[in-house]
Amino acid sequence: MTNEGRNILVVAHALRPETVDAAARVIGALREAGATPVLSSDDRSELGAAIPGPLAVLGADVAVADIELAIVLGGDGTILRAAELVREGSAPVLGINMGHVGFLAEIERDDMDEAVRRVIDRDYTVEERLALQVRIKDRDEQVIYETWALNEATVEKASRERMLEVVIEIDGRPLSSFGCDGIVVSTPTGSTAYNFSAGGPVIWPGVEAIAVVPLSAHALFAKPLVIAPEHTVAVELLERTNGTGILWCDGRRSHDLPAGARVVVRRSEHPVRLARLHPASFTDRLVKKFSLPVEGWRGPSPAAEGS
Repeated sequence: MTNEGRNILVVAHALRPETVDAAARVIGALREAGATPVLSSDDRSELGAAIPGPLAVLGADVAVADIELAIVLGGDGTILRAAELVREGSAPVLGINMGHVGFLAEIERDDMDEAVRRVIDRDYTVEERLALQVRIKDRDEQVIYETWALNEATVEKASRERMLEVVIEIDGRPLSSFGCDGIVVSTPTGSTAYNFSAGGPVIWPGVEAIAVVPLSAHALFAKPLVIAPEHTVAVELLERTNGTGILWCDGRRSHDLPAGARVVVRRSEHPVRLARLHPASFTDRLVKKFSLPVEGWRGPSPAAEGS
């Protein structure tokens, strides 16, 4: 079977020598298999000196629509960057964890060679993760900025000494107003990221839901909310707010928020696709990544397994 014409995007955190070496190994294996390794323009400039031979550049030599899969070498931040690179196409993202926590990564660096082999053999499944569509509207309800998020959309205060005065709205109806440092609107994928640090719930990936978590709110009713993805969440900066806000999506894309702006968040029509090599238990992933204590666990008896 020929692999000619198969374009595989390689995304790497090029600041670490071990990641550069791993990228060279992956690119070499793809070339040996007859596939075409592709790099973003930024990665091409950073990795070019370490990897000999011609390298195709995403957008210049190969269109996003022609990428079959993205292999990511790094932590969750690099995986989020890869998801951004392939957003306009349909390529799934396969994460090889070169970082520390790596919730989005499928495997660890020790299994890298097997991962490349299975990519070449197309021996993987694809898991779709809920993403968010995010819009900023001005006082006249005109959309002035639009983006998306895999982990979370966060409305934050832009000045340290100033508090935001906001109204939370669900499906066009006001829920509560209060002063706060910000609001996190998270997907299940992002529930172990900023949402988790802010005291929000951990949501299993198979649950389709959106979490809304206030940050340091001055109000009695300012608890985390979990809503169905069919609902629309809006955060409105009240005119009386003393400061300005800023919208951050996945910690990568941002836009300033003047008083009176509304951030409208709903489920995106385009999920993020993650490539999976093994049927993984999210419970086991939580235990491993957070080093949770499970000593003394007896487990269910065989007779209870089916009950």
